[in-house]
Amino acid sequence: MTDYAKHTCGSLRATDEGASVRLSGWINRRRDHGGLIFADVRDREGVTQVVFDPKDASFHEAEKLRHEDVVQVSGRVRKRPAGTENPRLDTGAIEVGIEALEILNRSEVPPFQVNADDDVDENLRLEYRYLDLRRPRMQHNIRTRHRIVKAIRDFFDAREFVEIETPMLIKSTPEGARDYLVPSRLHPGTCYALPQSPQLLKQIAMISGFGKYMQIARCMRDEDLRADRQPEFTQVDVEMSFVTQEDVIETMESCIRDVWKRVLGIDLAPFPRLTHAEAIAKYGIDKPDLRFGLEIADVGAAFAQTEFVVFKSALEAGGKVVAVRYPGGAALSRRDFDALTEKAKEFGAKGMVWIALGADGMKSSAAKFMTDDAVAALKQATGAETGDALLLFADTPAVALVAAGKMRNEVGERCGLRDPKAFAFCWVTGFPYLEIDAETGKAVPSHHPFSSPGEGEWDLIETDPTAMRAQHYDMVLNGFELGSGSIRIHKPDQQRKIFHMLGMSDEQIEDRFGFFMKALEYGAPPHGGMALGVDRIVMLACGEENIREVIAFPKNQVGRDVMMDAPSPVPERLLRDLYLKSTAPATDA
Repeated sequence: MTDYAKHTCGSLRATDEGASVRLSGWINRRRDHGGLIFADVRDREGVTQVVFDPKDASFHEAEKLRHEDVVQVSGRVRKRPAGTENPRLDTGAIEVGIEALEILNRSEVPPFQVNADDDVDENLRLEYRYLDLRRPRMQHNIRTRHRIVKAIRDFFDAREFVEIETPMLIKSTPEGARDYLVPSRLHPGTCYALPQSPQLLKQIAMISGFGKYMQIARCMRDEDLRADRQPEFTQVDVEMSFVTQEDVIETMESCIRDVWKRVLGIDLAPFPRLTHAEAIAKYGIDKPDLRFGLEIADVGAAFAQTEFVVFKSALEAGGKVVAVRYPGGAALSRRDFDALTEKAKEFGAKGMVWIALGADGMKSSAAKFMTDDAVAALKQATGAETGDALLLFADTPAVALVAAGKMRNEVGERCGLRDPKAFAFCWVTGFPYLEIDAETGKAVPSHHPFSSPGEGEWDLIETDPTAMRAQHYDMVLNGFELGSGSIRIHKPDQQRKIFHMLGMSDEQIEDRFGFFMKALEYGAPPHGGMALGVDRIVMLACGEENIREVIAFPKNQVGRDVMMDAPSPVPERLLRDLYLKSTAPATDA
């Protein structure tokens, strides 16, 4: 230990009775009891109760102590009087009778309680993040993050991966989101980009012959924020040469199973696998929450002869009628079902039909079209029983399944089926190579343009590119995508063919990816890899719902650092040095 402390505040036990100790830390609590002053001293390892007696010289100074003052205390360990032990503390069997006190630093009155995890406005917490990080929950989360990252590094080191750092200032290339740009002072009118991922660089590491690469990589994307997204994030980045999809999946699954065992003490079963088509058909989403069942049922056959125009028109147009079972849902009121219908519209559905299978008979928003045969077929298809409700969606397959999938998650949440302590992993494979961008309406790669199409899929580029499947795989946990990977294209002519399919000219390919295309021409080996989001892994391991709770210094919901007040204006001379001029409209702020 140091001159400031001979022991930590979490280390003393009854076996230390009589020992002379010196502790340093923060005042966690202070209490006056019948002439004695009790204080809890806290450091990174725990809390120890100390006692100041009026006959000791330190008592007068102890009367001035406030929460979060930094102190050094010296004294002797003694057992607490019988009946005053605190079983909630590791040090709860002892206390320290203080002989000397030194106040190392005073604290202002904190804007919120530091010694408890009470609910506090998030922006206030982020403004005083240095205080928020002292709180028990945040200390646990950040320490857990450290242990997870260390376990990841240890796993890959044991498998002889080489950790290679890639640069933070790179060329801007299209990766699916906006780049953060860094103007160059030495090269006027040009910019570096901050990396959205080390994708091309880790592939070049394979071309360079390293064979097994990993990195705990920092990445930046200028995109809209949400609870599980930040403008800067951390990922476990992995790439391997001479591997198949199975090799990558085995490596990444083994890593996560090892981490869960070492850090959380949990033995995970092998991860189940779903194709993308199966995931959409059963769960309406490509990142299914497998903590509960309630699989979506295709019930179109039950309405093959229906005259209900909503169902009939959907089926005749090649659409689907699908159903989600709501356990115990028959007890809901009509107002409850109306609210659920509005929720379905938020999920993209044009509407929703509900059926309540009550003990007193069937009720429905489309009761006159629900024949006995149709209801019997619905019950068989969904496994519904008396007391349940059924929620039905009719539309194109994409719209009906997506809405049903989101409603399935809503029902799972309402029925308490999404156990926050459960960990339901799975793999989703066989993704479409292309997807339609919601903003532009254009076909774009569902992963990135460096993913290899599946075997036998290359010919579809000329005939039906939207039918192509990629050698692309996602790891999913509790409805969150932890990360994606793929087998890469390693031949330059094939990579050029993909770029051409995406509408890029030879000039555009050379401008954006010329360095990479050149590298592929020098004996690139077959290779593949994956990236997993560290922030999401830690968030779910800690039972949190927001990644800001597992990042030491995050941005808030609108991308601001409210502690440092960033982003912020910079002096005009700095802009001039970069050959920049602001065109932002003036504000009153």
